[in-house]
Amino acid sequence: MKVDILALGMLTCIRKAFDLIESHYGKLCTLASIPQDDPAVYEMITEADTLGVFQIESRAQMSMLPRMKPTCFYDLVIEVAIVRPGPIQGDMVHPYIRRRNGEEAVDYPSDEIKSILERTLGVPLFQEQAMELAIVAAGFTPGEADLLRRSMATFKFNGLVTKFEHKLINGMTSRGYSKDFAQRIFKQLEGFGSYGFPESHAASFALLVYVSCWLKHYYPDVFAAALLNSQPMGFYQPAQIVRNAQEHEVKILEIDVNHSEWNNTLEEKSGRYCQLRLGFRQIKGIREEEMERLVAGRLKHYTEVHQLCDAGVTVATMEKLANADAFRSMGLDRRKALWEVSALHDRPIAIYEGQPSESNYEPQVDLPLLRQSEHVVQDYATTGLSVKGHPLSFVRDKLELLHIITARQANAAVNKKVIKTAGLILIRQRPGTAKGVCFITLEDETGTANLVVFPKLFDKYRKEILHARLLMVEGVVERTEVTHIIVRRIFDITKLLGDLTAIRNEKQPVLTLSRADEKASPFIPIEKPLKPADTEPANYLHKGRNFK
Repeated sequence: MKVDILALGMLTCIRKAFDLIESHYGKLCTLASIPQDDPAVYEMITEADTLGVFQIESRAQMSMLPRMKPTCFYDLVIEVAIVRPGPIQGDMVHPYIRRRNGEEAVDYPSDEIKSILERTLGVPLFQEQAMELAIVAAGFTPGEADLLRRSMATFKFNGLVTKFEHKLINGMTSRGYSKDFAQRIFKQLEGFGSYGFPESHAASFALLVYVSCWLKHYYPDVFAAALLNSQPMGFYQPAQIVRNAQEHEVKILEIDVNHSEWNNTLEEKSGRYCQLRLGFRQIKGIREEEMERLVAGRLKHYTEVHQLCDAGVTVATMEKLANADAFRSMGLDRRKALWEVSALHDRPIAIYEGQPSESNYEPQVDLPLLRQSEHVVQDYATTGLSVKGHPLSFVRDKLELLHIITARQANAAVNKKVIKTAGLILIRQRPGTAKGVCFITLEDETGTANLVVFPKLFDKYRKEILHARLLMVEGVVERTEVTHIIVRRIFDITKLLGDLTAIRNEKQPVLTLSRADEKASPFIPIEKPLKPADTEPANYLHKGRNFK
């Protein structure tokens, strides 16, 4: 027996979500008690509304979901396993989708093969199926089949599977199977040498996929809070998790010294869901021990800045709190709060404690107010997100002068239309299975746009792709079940961000790159020259990655 024990961040997230449901909704949940096969949950999955959930939140998975249209648990098992380098390179994706959609007949050369492959429509997707095929159809011993499984183990790029080619094909042909069928099966199994999934592994993952989707659908407030409290994990940064929660009607409350705790918490309901109060953990450079002292000393609301000092919070930490705009409940915006905190440096201490400070004799100063865009930039600098607005909303008028449409408008545009759109870079990926094609996701105040950049175009605009913060593209809309923009031209318009603050700065700290962003290693020159990319949008992907 082979058992894998995985310490998954999603397990932590689900446990915290169950605790929040019990404390705020009075309902006791366990992995076993979640209602199975809920049509509303599968409808959400089919719409690819899966940001933050386990395993199926990547761009590749989101592109596959509307085509796969899962309706039951086993569909999720297959979904988890099929969008992997192994099945993609083994050309298993297209046959499965065609057969699932009734576009291709499912045929089995024998009842033995049917008993093994029927549940995956004649396509071997799992390591267990590969082992069964080797034993039943090619005459492998169980020990030899296990060696085949080991050669297909995750990330073994050393071509061990090919050593079994002769034995597998000869074994199948000697038992009456055609050579074409034997070679097709071997080609599919060979793909597992890159990354093949065991069925048991996929089933365990699928359970967490379903549970996380159920939580997101019925308790988006709880799910967002639990996900934020379990960071770092997953594909996206807190800024995208918070934005997505807002899209699901969850009201987000800012960090505040009188209301926040270390973790993100839920407060009284606003509409259908509880309000989500951001916690001190979102502030960069803050220590949990100090925030616990702040919360413990908060018997009544803090009304004076020096009271935080009395509770044991250092002036340096208070400056970080002020920078994060956490003093609003005391009537202080970040600039006034910083002014008040700086006055604590000359506060009398020790034997002089209680004596009037020099600051008491200073004349009152009317500080100039920060613009809203400056508050947003400072929010991103201190917490990596902002509830006040999105950076691009402040330059939208300039973008409109350039006839640049929003991500929402781009996603709604008619097929084949030439459009211009712009956004902050979230993700750049250049998978090995995509033959040099680069996938980019841009974000603006309305949502995200998915770009496809051909190899030649990538080489031409490498500098812009790698170094821009704000990217503008011109391209052709391709609408199928999902929408992509086939890029024709790329422009770095980062300069527009410079006007967000009074002191011009083009390197504003407003990027929230996904953990899947691949700026470094995948973008080194490819050793083998690439074939010229087809300019026809329908062929913009390697056939294994084109989930049509």
